[in-house]
Amino acid sequence: MTTNEHPMRKIRIEKITLNIGAGKEQARLEKAVKLLKAITGIEPVKTTTMKRIQAWGLRPGLPIGCKLTVRGKKAESLFKRLLQARDNLLSEKQFDMNGNLTFGIPEYIDIPDAKYDPDIGIMGLMVCVTLARPGYRICKRRIATKKIPHKHKVTKGDAITFMKKLGVQIQEAATGE
Repeated sequence: MTTNEHPMRKIRIEKITLNIGAGKEQARLEKAVKLLKAITGIEPVKTTTMKRIQAWGLRPGLPIGCKLTVRGKKAESLFKRLLQARDNLLSEKQFDMNGNLTFGIPEYIDIPDAKYDPDIGIMGLMVCVTLARPGYRICKRRIATKKIPHKHKVTKGDAITFMKKLGVQIQEAATGE
């Protein structure tokens, strides 16, 4: 090891979740499915409504969006491409208290290696990145499930430091309105 950091304290990207909300327009939903498949090569899952909202024309079981999750080495390479679409620039507001971050990409053609498809048109997507340390499995395993200690959780400050090590510039959040 080149640093004094304990191997169990190293932060890594656990998963990246991409999602697109299409509303009740089924044509837009099909374009969104095609876009996510083109970016990642993975077939996305359609998300459906659980509630009836009559004013919006929604009913239970109606598909309104699509999402997919990418893990491992593929997630790391995809994350680099998605950051390039944002010019390696994030804001402090995009990090939550658990060290996860979320950002949007307004136009998919900003992503490197993404070609414009006239069938899709111009469409954006949301990117949610979940960060974790080794040992996070103890809260999800089936046998002997335990809580993650507070000192082992990823904080907002830890996540910002991790992103800076990856070469991402972090903008300070404005204090006033």
